[in-house]
Amino acid sequence: MVMKRPGTLRPDPATFIQANLPISPVPSIPEIRLHTAGPASGLWRLAGRGETDPPPYWAYPWAGGAVLARHLLDRPETVAGRRVLDFGAGSGLVAIAAAKAGARAVTAVDIDANAIAAIGLNAAINDVSITAIAADIIEEPPPETDVLVIGDLFYDPALALRVMAFLRRCQAAGIQVLIGDPLRAHLPQGELSRIASHAVTDFGAGTRGGAVQAGVFSLSAMTADATKREGPAATA
Repeated sequence: MVMKRPGTLRPDPATFIQANLPISPVPSIPEIRLHTAGPASGLWRLAGRGETDPPPYWAYPWAGGAVLARHLLDRPETVAGRRVLDFGAGSGLVAIAAAKAGARAVTAVDIDANAIAAIGLNAAINDVSITAIAADIIEEPPPETDVLVIGDLFYDPALALRVMAFLRRCQAAGIQVLIGDPLRAHLPQGELSRIASHAVTDFGAGTRGGAVQAGVFSLSAMTADATKREGPAATA
């Protein structure tokens, strides 16, 4: 029997988040408060350091999510009375904004179990009800929802292709798709229409707290050529 060395077990996510990630208002979105990591949070103890461990994106409010959250709170008619799914939800910021804006039901999906724990805690802080699910649905059929919101998932070229293929399938199924992004390198701007802009804080800007102009985008109309591009070959 191999004995584990003391300190090698990871802590319970919810307990760790409550103890080490203080609650603070989101910059530019004071209506919402989140557990947010700081320099002394020791986040590596929860997130892990292995190659297969998901980066702890959920521990910070990124610009793509922030601009979507600001937009939904300013324009609640976008989601009021509708079912909303937050794809790659991270901290749950956009899902929380949708719930506060009057969405009929809100689901938050992320592949990181730590994010799911954070979403549950953050939803409770903001007194909203959110169904949080740990799952990878990017290759799955379109979910049963009216609106799909997605922030900051265009930071990697291979992921960007898979994300767009999924979003096009959702669009074809009649789902409204809203994207929040600060114009990261792999955002396919030629396939999108900007519907709003806001100055928001971006923890991905390298300045920790620097404001950027981020946009809210919808998908452009699907053409026959786009349908072909996003067939099986595009999602391989």
